[in-house]
Amino acid sequence: MKEKVVLAYSGGLDTTTIIPWLKEKFDYEVVCCCIDCGQGNELDGLDERARLSGASKLYIEDVVDEFCDNYIIPCVQANAVYEHKYLLGTSMARPAIAKRLVEIARKEGATAICHGATGKGNDQIRFELSIKALAPDLKVIAPWRMTDVWTIQSREDEIEYCKQHGIDLPFDHSQSYSRDRNLWHISHEGLELEDPSSQPNFDHMLMLCNTPEKAPDQGEYVTMTFEKGVPTSVNGQKMKVSDIIRTLNELGGRHGIGIVDIVENRVVGMKSRGIYETPGGTILVEAHQQLEELVLDRATMEAKKDMGNKMAQIVYEGKWFTPLREAVQAFVESTQEYVTGEVKFKLYKGNIIKAGTTSPYSLYSESLASFTTGDLYDHHDASGFITLFGLPLAVRAMRMAEVEKNQK
Repeated sequence: MKEKVVLAYSGGLDTTTIIPWLKEKFDYEVVCCCIDCGQGNELDGLDERARLSGASKLYIEDVVDEFCDNYIIPCVQANAVYEHKYLLGTSMARPAIAKRLVEIARKEGATAICHGATGKGNDQIRFELSIKALAPDLKVIAPWRMTDVWTIQSREDEIEYCKQHGIDLPFDHSQSYSRDRNLWHISHEGLELEDPSSQPNFDHMLMLCNTPEKAPDQGEYVTMTFEKGVPTSVNGQKMKVSDIIRTLNELGGRHGIGIVDIVENRVVGMKSRGIYETPGGTILVEAHQQLEELVLDRATMEAKKDMGNKMAQIVYEGKWFTPLREAVQAFVESTQEYVTGEVKFKLYKGNIIKAGTTSPYSLYSESLASFTTGDLYDHHDASGFITLFGLPLAVRAMRMAEVEKNQK
């Protein structure tokens, strides 16, 4: 019997080309596995395409709810944002995909997993670190790094290779953006974006969002509820997390929310530019932060900010299946015990405008915050506090004055 390889299959030109290549170069039986994280109509026609390309079997695995509940929500609770802008759409999905690839490889008795990620990107790291953590005995095949046997250099080469192997599929030579899509976001790279001095061609590019200029002139109010840091409803309608994200995507996309143009630092050391459309995710993270402002004490918020940055780095670098991620997530979850309440805001031309936040666990005290003296706060106490709080500054100033005097 031939050895089996499980191919992370999207149905695009790269992974379609890899099927006959694996059979020709290694005599593998190729089992394709498409992990559905919310790609939508990108999954249409994959059965026939995989069969025509020479795969022995195709799995289409729906992990949307698992992706939302076990990967997205922990990152939202942590307020994990990479380099202040990127909401980790691709980064969160890769460990979910890798986990299911390993499960299918075990089920099929495969000896290897193959992915189509390039040797310059982050995804190769995310896939392979996850596979190493879950199944270190499985071989990983990365064609784009195997330049001695993978001689294909362009889309034209891939199309020609497919034709030579009797695969005539609806791919052409036209240039397009390199995209990654799931329920959380759509990313765009390539074409004019490779020049940081170029303005993005949003009319040609965007798939989820209006630009703010094309958003409605009338704003729209939205109300969300959370229980222990997990979103539970939108505009009074209780929903599971995946449906909340779908609803917020529609609302945010209509009003031009969540379009990010970033030059980010890849793990491999280079900078890359991308456009991310994350309308629902941007709303969800902002709403969660608004509720936390009301509920968390100052010291916890400061520590949590550091943990959020650490969580973003961990996820971006593909280290999901590590003790460190588990420890950071455990800390974050402990802070979410009282992150319960309602958040209201207005969406208007790319902006999320606060319209009121309430929680039974709010730490905001109107009597303390107002200019009226209350029972818990005596203005005179501030004098002693400032004296002690500023003592290091006063001591240093006195010492520096003494040093300056002695030098004259």
